[in-house]
Amino acid sequence: MGNSVAYPVLRTADPAEAYEKARHLCALLATRYAQVYVGAELRTVADVRRMAGLLPDAVYDHAEVRRDPVTGEYVYFGLDVRTASDAELAAEVPLDFVREELPDGVRDEDFVRAVGAGPASVRWEGCWPDEPELGSFPSPKYDGVQLVLNSDHCEWDRGVPGVHTLYVHVTKHGDPGRAERLAAAIGGAVLGEPEQG
Repeated sequence: MGNSVAYPVLRTADPAEAYEKARHLCALLATRYAQVYVGAELRTVADVRRMAGLLPDAVYDHAEVRRDPVTGEYVYFGLDVRTASDAELAAEVPLDFVREELPDGVRDEDFVRAVGAGPASVRWEGCWPDEPELGSFPSPKYDGVQLVLNSDHCEWDRGVPGVHTLYVHVTKHGDPGRAERLAAAIGGAVLGEPEQG
């Protein structure tokens, strides 16, 4: 989506409700691209196991920078999440992966169900309808819908367990009128200031 403007349009404690509203917004896109992008912070071994079952080939890394205590060099995650023992994974969490495209056969709904208590994101990209009479135009590089789980920020860098936020992304310059209309379409409202997406 590039550096779009993201408007929060729903916050809820119910991830199923947030997902349902996200899918409703996706249906309002004039064009929706096939790719779905996901990312998550995995805080427990159980989180890693669930996600590895869904996305075994994703590239996992430490969620926090780690350095070798002797050399001071960066330490990268090098285990195979499919074969590592629980004890090995416990020493490595939290892990994350960012902006991974969901592979064929993996449903976005399954990803949402696999997320633990760490922050996560699901992004659907496309184009909003052309509405020149309302001063709203599609922006193929920036338009889309984003569901952020366990966070109140579209960059999902702030973990807030149990808080799920739905965003609409519109142009790089913003379009508050379109954001308000999209929010109303799901019974929501624009919540606070727009964010850079």
